[in-house]
Amino acid sequence: MNDLIPAFQKDQTFLSDLKTARSQPGHLHIWWLGQSGFLLQWQDRRLLFDPYLSDSLSVKYAQTDKPHVRMSERVVDPGQLTGIDVVTSSHNHTDHLDAETLLPLFNANPEIQFVIPEANRFFVADRTKRDPGFPIGLNDGETTEVAGFMFHGVPAAHNNLERDDLGRCKFMGFVVQAGPWTVYHSGDTLWYDGMVETLKSFHVDIAFLPINGNKPERRVAGNLNPEEAARLGKEIGASLVIPHHYHLFEFNTEDPAQFVREAERQQTPFKVLRLGERWSGKKE
Repeated sequence: MNDLIPAFQKDQTFLSDLKTARSQPGHLHIWWLGQSGFLLQWQDRRLLFDPYLSDSLSVKYAQTDKPHVRMSERVVDPGQLTGIDVVTSSHNHTDHLDAETLLPLFNANPEIQFVIPEANRFFVADRTKRDPGFPIGLNDGETTEVAGFMFHGVPAAHNNLERDDLGRCKFMGFVVQAGPWTVYHSGDTLWYDGMVETLKSFHVDIAFLPINGNKPERRVAGNLNPEEAARLGKEIGASLVIPHHYHLFEFNTEDPAQFVREAERQQTPFKVLRLGERWSGKKE
């Protein structure tokens, strides 16, 4: 077995850092959990974007011609993540909608709320063994407040802007306002017509953008590549871009150093987080 990329913080060290951050409620705190998973903490409220904290895909594909060989350590057992107010799933792919992550998380957080694309409601309910009425569904152009966070639905193209028979997005990103902060979680997406105009209108402070690219030989839906992620962050005027969707599976990754070079070339403000690492910021 290959040596795994070590987490900067994991398990009890990571959980202790969550507690430490509570002493700064006036700051926005962000941790990267691997792949597209991010934990946000603002004013003692916690929002979890698209967590994948299991080995379900590695097990599922182990004996196939597309093995999902893990590259990095898991940051934390989802059953140990308490105090979570909201969790999201941007689309139905397992690294964004993982029963082995979500079921322990739900058990550890009985009052948790779950934000999804409305188009995916019945698929999500089946996978997570929840009543179909449990998730909070959004479509693009819709806004709802959940646990003090304001959610805005925006489209994602993975690889296309796919909609159901009622015209509702199956793949989405979420723009979330937390106090004075505006954060964009892309979900999985390529660049699409109108994307820059849509996102610029939100005056995004922090954009979480994928960098693993779109290579047909991988036989999976693709994402922005490092150059596109750096350029998109610049064009929407984001104050900070944090890359994601890399270093989980060997067949579907990218070197973040490529993104760093592109961001520096295009003068896009950025921060590359290590697994379990925290970024904190305060607006005066």
